[in-house]
Amino acid sequence: MKSFSSLISSLIILGIIYWSFSDMKPSLSSQKNISKTTFSIDNALYHLKNISKNAHFVGSKNHKDVQNYILQAFQKMGLEADKQVLTAINSKWVAATTAENIIARIKGTEKGKALLLLTHYDSNPHSSLGASDAGSGVVTILEGLRAFLAENKKPKNDIIILISDAEELGLLGAKAFVDKHPWSKDVGLVLNFEARGSGGPSYMLMETNGKNSKLLSEFLSAKPNFPAANSLMYSIYKKLPNDTDLTIFREDANINGFNFAFIGDHFDYHTAQDSYERLDRETLLHQADYFTTTFTYFANSDLTNLNSDEDFVYVNFPFIGLLTYPFSWVFPLFIASCILFIILILFGFAKNKLSLKGIGKGMLAFLASLILCGGISYGLWKLILIIHPHYQDILHGFTYNGYQYIFAFVFLNLWILFKCYKYISKHNKSSDLLIGPLLIWLIINLLICNFLKGAGFFIIPVICALIILAVVIFMDLEAKSKRILFTILSIPTLYIFAPLIKMFPVGLGLKILFVSGVFIALIFGLMIFSFHQKKTFWMQKTVAILSILFFMIATYNSGFSIDNKKPNSIVYVQNSDDKTAYFGTYNNVLDNYTKQIFDKSSTKGSIVNAETKSKYNTRFTYHKKTEFRDIKSANIITELDTIIGDKRFLELTISSERKLNKLEFITHKKLLLHQFKVNNTLVNNGNTYEKKKGTFLVYHLANQDKKVTLSFSVAKEYNFDIVVNQISYDLLDNNNFTITPRTEKMMPMPFVTNDAIIISKKLNL
Repeated sequence: MKSFSSLISSLIILGIIYWSFSDMKPSLSSQKNISKTTFSIDNALYHLKNISKNAHFVGSKNHKDVQNYILQAFQKMGLEADKQVLTAINSKWVAATTAENIIARIKGTEKGKALLLLTHYDSNPHSSLGASDAGSGVVTILEGLRAFLAENKKPKNDIIILISDAEELGLLGAKAFVDKHPWSKDVGLVLNFEARGSGGPSYMLMETNGKNSKLLSEFLSAKPNFPAANSLMYSIYKKLPNDTDLTIFREDANINGFNFAFIGDHFDYHTAQDSYERLDRETLLHQADYFTTTFTYFANSDLTNLNSDEDFVYVNFPFIGLLTYPFSWVFPLFIASCILFIILILFGFAKNKLSLKGIGKGMLAFLASLILCGGISYGLWKLILIIHPHYQDILHGFTYNGYQYIFAFVFLNLWILFKCYKYISKHNKSSDLLIGPLLIWLIINLLICNFLKGAGFFIIPVICALIILAVVIFMDLEAKSKRILFTILSIPTLYIFAPLIKMFPVGLGLKILFVSGVFIALIFGLMIFSFHQKKTFWMQKTVAILSILFFMIATYNSGFSIDNKKPNSIVYVQNSDDKTAYFGTYNNVLDNYTKQIFDKSSTKGSIVNAETKSKYNTRFTYHKKTEFRDIKSANIITELDTIIGDKRFLELTISSERKLNKLEFITHKKLLLHQFKVNNTLVNNGNTYEKKKGTFLVYHLANQDKKVTLSFSVAKEYNFDIVVNQISYDLLDNNNFTITPRTEKMMPMPFVTNDAIIISKKLNL
């Protein structure tokens, strides 16, 4: 009967895990197109197929094609859409371009604050097809609006639609709208649709300068069918640098909003594989559910004051969607749990259910399991990177076989846990084994009370475990009943934390697998009564076999294919001052494409002034000297150079006879610019612009840009030491080069300047 109860308990655990994931997003079978007033995923996919045929980054021909397609889609719906064309600058990102936003407005019946629908239509330079990021957002809004307009209903609030430009370059379209468009002052709330992958559940993430209680209660009033959110993400997000268009609304205009973004299949993020075919249809349906529920609610709600002075803890919870309670409850719940813990320990000793020796053994086993799960997971992933060095060429850190590794590490950690607890499996007073884990969890919650209240829901597993401990101390149940009962009482713990074990390595990269290992050990400790028995051989053997199996599958799938392409890179760097030229690559492991340039004579390391600004500050791994092609540099003309008092005033124009995509300005010494303007737009709101060293401006040339104008003043005695990198994405098309194209198993490496010609030239002033 013990084996039967163990089997039932295991099936319950697997069922809860499946339940926790299935509750987070809809299935295609749940979507029915009843009428023209219903959101149609087929219509959305039709739009997506059209706008994601090619990369459409700022400055490309396809960027203009996608822009025109969206304008025509608005026109077909009977909406008058305008373009806002403006040079926008984000000092935090040191980025600028001429953004071309697409804006429309639906008049409401009342004169309250407007609801703004937000996403962006540009793809990431230079090869991303942008189907998920953020074509999915574009088509969600287009199809959602079509269905709404088909109802012939008027919303109470004005609806502003902003399909922003140049988000990928530094949130520049949003910056242009918030800072310069008169409609921005009418906005009361923003709904932003984004992506950092091509699948998985879409998470709700609030942006506010204040507290979240009103926003959260309003979100729940909208009754989304599949809310996926937790306040841990909210608290961490508020502490870290943010990078969505919605951030600009919050920072520059104190406007609240919701991000709806998915991170699954992170390996497609910003790549040539971010395609129509690879977007998870259920993920798109999840975005549609968020749109239809929140749009319907907020289009007719009072948006004048969504600020609040209280934060709430919230987390996905069985049956109710989201469990919520105030931050002010976090500490009292902790204190109550501590008191109950102490009372139970006292009763445990009084009833001879606990022993100091047993508690010590349990604590040692638990601490050993925590250290071993975290340490082995960390060290093993480092070893895997040595065995498979090509994984390091996937810069965002989530490999194509990443899900297989997650399974392999989960089962490995379970094997470690069974092994650790095997040494105390014969201990008679099993209640001793729960004291150590509870103590550690209470210490974690004490830290949460002081530093990260958004993780206040970590007290829920403690409460569940305290109930289990109370049952053990006060009731004498049969062993076969206890295991099943304790597993049922652990449902909230598993339901809450199972998705987190997957989410962290998917969103942050497989280097975070050790965090998942620690979570598994923490949960196992609280669920020890579901697993603990004197004979665990079959459990150990099962998880060991499964771990080995998934490691074998991951190893088998460790290579690249047509469906999982190898990212690679070649860049030509020309120094027009000293007449030297090099090829550079960011790849750690060379392939047939990169080997046509790089061989044993190549030099490891970087090239001075060659690297451009990138997301992960990636540097060249190899470079090789090559023939100086003498590719024509841009024309840099000094239009104004005069001294007035103690200031020197300058104005420069940069133009080129050939297509340029980007200009990077790098200073090798401290630079202090006054009244710095780019295309007559003030940088840093006209305040003094200071850069100690490095890149101080990245200008992405848009289709509108024929030239770029810079004007500023400096101290008259200042001596410049500035290099301008002129970048074009035409290495594979330029007649000066004969580079064999990539095979169908390869793609351009994302997050870096790639397939590019970089002409480096000192600015003589």
